[in-house]
Amino acid sequence: MDEKLLEAVYQEKLEERIIGCLAERHGIDYLKAMDIYYNSKLAEKIHEGRFGVQYLDYKVLADTLEKTEPDLFGYANA
Repeated sequence: MDEKLLEAVYQEKLEERIIGCLAERHGIDYLKAMDIYYNSKLAEKIHEGRFGVQYLDYKVLADTLEKTEPDLFGYANA
């Protein structure tokens, strides 16, 4: 398996874990969690591999998304 393919598989699994985490934490369905994730700036950073963010733990990334983009969830940062 070449490096690019391996990276793509890793990224896909990371996104699945982030989305699942968001769905569970917020009591929303998987499709809503997908919508939130794929409309986030975080998804863009992960997809582009910026700042090595794609190598952080999925729970840390879910926390970051919740804190930095609360508007996607329909509530303000407390």
